[in-house]
Amino acid sequence: MPRLQTLYREDEARQVVALWRSAVILPASMSTVIQFDHVSKRFRLNHHSRTLQELLLAPFRRGQAEEEFWPLRDISFTVEQGETVGIIGPNGVGKSTILKLIARILEPTSGTITTHGRIGTLLELGAGFHPDLTGRENIYLNGAVLGMSKEEIRRKFDSIVAFAELGPFIDMPVKHYSSGMYVRLGFAIAIHAEPEILLVDEVLAVGDAAFQQKSAEKIAAFQREGKTIIFVSHDMQMMTTLCERLIWLQEGTIYQDDRTENVWRAYLASMEQRTSQRLEVENYQRSLEEPGEGPLAITSVVMTGEDGQPRWSFQSGERVRIRIRYEAKRAFSEPVFSILIHRADGLYVSSTNTYNIDPTPIQIEAGRGELTVEIDSLDLYQGNYLLSVAAYAEPDPPYWLHPLAFLDRQFAFRITTPWGSHGVSVLSAQWHHDMLEEKV
Repeated sequence: MPRLQTLYREDEARQVVALWRSAVILPASMSTVIQFDHVSKRFRLNHHSRTLQELLLAPFRRGQAEEEFWPLRDISFTVEQGETVGIIGPNGVGKSTILKLIARILEPTSGTITTHGRIGTLLELGAGFHPDLTGRENIYLNGAVLGMSKEEIRRKFDSIVAFAELGPFIDMPVKHYSSGMYVRLGFAIAIHAEPEILLVDEVLAVGDAAFQQKSAEKIAAFQREGKTIIFVSHDMQMMTTLCERLIWLQEGTIYQDDRTENVWRAYLASMEQRTSQRLEVENYQRSLEEPGEGPLAITSVVMTGEDGQPRWSFQSGERVRIRIRYEAKRAFSEPVFSILIHRADGLYVSSTNTYNIDPTPIQIEAGRGELTVEIDSLDLYQGNYLLSVAAYAEPDPPYWLHPLAFLDRQFAFRITTPWGSHGVSVLSAQWHHDMLEEKV
C-alpha cells in the first residue's frame, strides 16, 4: 500500500507510535490491567486567533497567560482483568479523556498510568481513519495501529467486512461514508484485533438498531471470554445492563466508584435533583410574569411531594400536590379550576377539574386564595411532562371557551421510573396464577 506513508499526517503518526507502545501482552500472573496513580490532565486553552500577525506579536504579549482547563485532577483507580467498567458523569468531566489516556493518545500532565494487554479502541467517530483512503486501505492501516500483522489482517479481512456490512462500499474512500458506516467499520476492526482491553466511547449509539444489537452481542461474548471493557456512554440502559461497576466523575475527580446498582441509584438521584432545581428556577421565573388585567389571575403554581416541599421531579406512583394561588378582583359564585397534563411531545395525558371530573363546588371573594389538588398516585411512565392550569368564571357549557386565566403547558415536570419508559400511564394491576387440573 504505497499511498499510506505519503497520506498519513504527523499527528496521526504520533498516535500510531503511542498505540503500539501500549499494546503489551498480558502476563498470565497479572490481574490488574489498568492502574491510574494520582493522574491529572491539563489542557491549555488559547483563545487568540493564529493569524500570521498574531504569531509575530506573540513573543511580545508576555502578560497574556493562556487559560488552563483540568478535566482530571489527582484521580486513582484500578481495573482488574475481565471487568466491564462504565464511566459516567456530566459533559466535560473527563470521561473521554480517561479513555484517551489509557490508549496513550494523550499523556498525563502528572501521575502515572500503567496498562497491560493489547488495547482496542473505538473512541471517536472515524478516529484513526484517513478520509482519502478506501475502507479496504483503512482496515490495513487501523489493524496495524491496533497491533495486527499484515497476514493477520489478510486472514480476518473478509470477516471484518462482513461484520461491518460494507461489502459494496469497501473500496470507496471513507470520506464518503455515512456516520453509521464509520462506526460499523471502526467497531469491526477493533473487535477483530482481539484486544485484551476494549475502550468504547459513545459511538455505538450512532449505528442502527440491528447493528447495536449485534455489537452488544459481541461485547457480551467478550465478557464471557474474560476481556476487560471500559465504556463511556450516555445510554444508561446499556451501561447498567453491561457494566458490573461504574466510576462516577464529578468536577475532575472520582465522586463514587462502586457496583453498578449503587452508583446508578445515587447518580440518578443526583441528576433528578439537578433537573428538579433547574425546573424550579424556570417555573418560578414564569410565575413572576405579570398576571394580566382580567377579573381573576393565577399568581403561582407549585408542585410538591407529601412533605410539602416544592419540587418538579417525582418517582412514578408518588403522591403529589399542586398548589394554585390566585388573585380575584371580584367575587365568583361558581368558578371552575382545572389542571391538564401533556407529555413533552404534545400528547394529551389527563386532566381534572372542580366541575364534572372531581366535583368540588367553591365560592371565592375578591382577594387572594389558594387551591390544592391532591393526586394520590401520579402513575406516569418516565419522561418529561407539561402542566397546564386554568380558571373559568362559571360551569355553564362550554365554559372552556372563555377562560379567566389559562396557563397553557407553562410548568415543566419530570417523572422517573427505575425500569425505564415504556408508554404513558402505568397500569395498577395484580397477577394471579393457578394450576388447572388436567382432564382425563
